[in-house]
Amino acid sequence: MKGIRLTTEENIQATSGIADTSAAHAPHIEQAKADVVGDSSMDLSEKTFADFGVSAPQCQALADAGIVHPFPIQALTLPVALERHDIIGQAKTGTGKTLGFALPVLEDVVAPDEDGFEDLLDPGHPQALIVLPTRELAIQVARETAQAAAHRKVRICEIYGGRAFEPQIADLKRGVEIVVGTPGRLIDLMKQGHLSLSAVRTMVLDEADEMLDLGFLPDVEVLLSRTPANRHTMLFSATMPGEVVALARRYMEHPTHIRAQDPDDQGATVKTTRQVIYRCHALNKIEVLARILQARQRGLTIIFTRTKRTAARVAEDLGKRGFATAALHGDLGQGAREQALRAFRHGKVDVLVATDVAARGIDVDDVTHVINYQCPEDAKIYIHRIGRTGRAGNSGTAITFVDWDDVPRWKLINKELSLGAEEPVETYHTSPHLYTDLDIPEDAGGRLPRSMRKRAGLAAEKLEDLGETGGHGRGRGRSGRGQNSRGRSGGGRGKGSRGGRDRRRERDSHQGAGTQRQPRPRRARRRRRKGSED
Repeated sequence: MKGIRLTTEENIQATSGIADTSAAHAPHIEQAKADVVGDSSMDLSEKTFADFGVSAPQCQALADAGIVHPFPIQALTLPVALERHDIIGQAKTGTGKTLGFALPVLEDVVAPDEDGFEDLLDPGHPQALIVLPTRELAIQVARETAQAAAHRKVRICEIYGGRAFEPQIADLKRGVEIVVGTPGRLIDLMKQGHLSLSAVRTMVLDEADEMLDLGFLPDVEVLLSRTPANRHTMLFSATMPGEVVALARRYMEHPTHIRAQDPDDQGATVKTTRQVIYRCHALNKIEVLARILQARQRGLTIIFTRTKRTAARVAEDLGKRGFATAALHGDLGQGAREQALRAFRHGKVDVLVATDVAARGIDVDDVTHVINYQCPEDAKIYIHRIGRTGRAGNSGTAITFVDWDDVPRWKLINKELSLGAEEPVETYHTSPHLYTDLDIPEDAGGRLPRSMRKRAGLAAEKLEDLGETGGHGRGRGRSGRGQNSRGRSGGGRGKGSRGGRDRRRERDSHQGAGTQRQPRPRRARRRRRKGSED
């Protein structure tokens, strides 16, 4: 592809897909006035957690993990929370807010070997409940809380869907001090009589705006109604839509509103992230993508797709082209999802292909590129996606593919954010500007050269047996569709369910198990054709 580079700045600019973000801004969101305000400019380099009232065991555990100085959200939250005042905390994901509520929770709970445990109303029943919208966030928060409690015998139980009920029920029967979970599974166990919230002294709602987006607020209200009225409540959210504010007013008593983020955080993300917009033909996207993944200085990369099937297919295709890839979507079992995230965080794979819902809870600082394989639905989702790169002071690049059919949707996003890219430049894998925009070597092809295949791959990351419900997690050690090509969630049905028996009958019939039910294979084939759409 010799001679593909253009020579003059004028020509490069004329055919570039790089958006002009000089006038970009995030959509204006009405914000309630905060009682306590801080941002990243706070100098906390001389402060320790002990200065804010955290006890010695927790301070020592944090120091052992290399955590000595608090972040702004922690410094603002701890003095108020340790006095057991209700809190509305406003901070975006990745700012350290987990310890802002986990440390007050730990300070308030009593472990079995500590004074006062036997004097509790119901010893062994949960003293604190932390509710989050996704499994990945629940796992992350539980582990960070356990890390801070390393020098105490506080029992922490993770409760979320996609895993068998029995181990979670067994944990509850043995006794726990802190429950960290997602609304659906918490309510299921509560209705079954395995989870009692009558002894909860502290309740935390994290990522409340995401819970709203996912339709969990009614479930959250059910959980709140089952806890004592005199509980200590902490609610955290990146934004404060009306429904979240109403929830806070209904269930919190004189809360202190703490905002630990710059007023224009989202706007800064839109302005500072390098954004590249291409109009791509669906049949050429994978070729363009393969070249982008060979860009110089590319590190960890997240590719967003609109559907689970597309995520699986793209991950599978890239894997065949030599890229270290993993898929993350709702059709994967929890073990496979955790395997993919661990492999990505540990650098065993450097390309994660994910759907929006599955990607909620990904908190990785060193992501250099985000690629929208399919155009986002709206400006909010677009900002959420591109915010996964350029974290912790690093630079980031966001690339968006716009199909011909998606041009009207893109124009709305562009207008709302003032990106200066109303007409995305038509781009193919042979387009010169693709290489100049993204610093791709001129000789980059559709496959990663063997000499550059240095990642261990997904198979190098252990796939844990989590006792999952349904037929999840098959195809160990593969990427993309091969990880779980038939791994439907099945709504958590057991093997003895009617739906499972019906499916087995159809499969047996299709394989020639009998000759008396000839029409059945045709019905099975029709179902498969109907479900094959992206």
